[in-house]
Amino acid sequence: MLLSLSLILIIGFSLSGILNRFRIPGLIGLIFTGILLGPQGLDLISKDILNISKDLREIALIVILLRAGLTLDLRDLKKVGRPAVLMSFIPATFEILAISLIAPPLLGISFIEALILGAVLSAVSPAVVVPRMIHLMESGYGRKKRIPQLVLAGASVDDIYVIVLFTAFLGLYGGNQLNAGVFLSVPVSVLSGLALGIIAGLLMVKVFRMIHIRDTIKVLIILSVSFLFMSFEDLIAPYFPLSGLLAVMALGGTILKGYEMLAKRIIGKFSKIWVGAEILLFVLVGAAVEIEALSGVGFRSVILIGAALLFRMIGVFISLIKTNLNRKERLFTAIAYLPKATVQAAIGTIPLAQGVAAGSTILSLAVLAIMLTAPLGALGIDRLHTKMLTRDV
Repeated sequence: MLLSLSLILIIGFSLSGILNRFRIPGLIGLIFTGILLGPQGLDLISKDILNISKDLREIALIVILLRAGLTLDLRDLKKVGRPAVLMSFIPATFEILAISLIAPPLLGISFIEALILGAVLSAVSPAVVVPRMIHLMESGYGRKKRIPQLVLAGASVDDIYVIVLFTAFLGLYGGNQLNAGVFLSVPVSVLSGLALGIIAGLLMVKVFRMIHIRDTIKVLIILSVSFLFMSFEDLIAPYFPLSGLLAVMALGGTILKGYEMLAKRIIGKFSKIWVGAEILLFVLVGAAVEIEALSGVGFRSVILIGAALLFRMIGVFISLIKTNLNRKERLFTAIAYLPKATVQAAIGTIPLAQGVAAGSTILSLAVLAIMLTAPLGALGIDRLHTKMLTRDV
């Protein structure tokens, strides 16, 4: 395990740094490091690390969502309003519909298999989007019109919506009935997650004001509570829908609102934790990518992903109707909503494992989507934000 960690950090830092020198997003180097060191490459990552890969990726996501919450002012979120709500489901819905209509004649799969494929492909990657939106907020790009806040809010709920649909479509493939309760679980999980995070945040603010604790210990307590949220979500999942990741983000936002001085002090500590967490996250995403699955990918698959992204962008434009964003800002928002990585790596193998006939095709396209859209979206955000967004000091 120690050898694996040393190789992950040294090679990950090196490749990321080299690509950054050429103004190419470092995450591309990190994903390639995972592919190189993972089971599909040199197989130098310890099985012990791969066995807990899902948990390590989840910890990294928790860190970045806490950073997002500690940066995202709730007053800004209220002002974003309607477009953020629409962004949380309309672009994903457009992408799923496009895939469900195009995939059957193009790839020769059934309609329900195409729906499962659409659900796998349509989730935006918070790991790619969130740190970049935080950077834009800190540097002032799009601040006046709250564009980074809009993308952050929409992307956070987008994943919940897509994963609920994925579970429903898999059940439908297995012969289960699709009912209104499935769709009702989306708003319930959002509201319950927000409520849990806000209540916990208010209690923590009260405790931190009453008892003097070192900031480092406060950070560890906040992380521990966030881990409890995720464990609690898994525990009650069969009985009640709850979004642990939204609870984490709401916890950070509540601390910012209730104890702004503390939030500004500890955000730097979370930024330092993210340096290591980012490497683990993207290297392990790369290690989870099954290169063999790409062998079955043809030009038709590339056409399908391209068409799906086009429909996703149309969904973003529809969500932004009657907003004060100009054409460049709307196009930037659509580009920022393209990257896919973490969710596809997590659920791409499930249909194949559960005996879906088109499981190998779904896995192939999930891998292809990661390889195409994570670099494309990251590069688009990094290169275009200075040209398409106004910097407000």
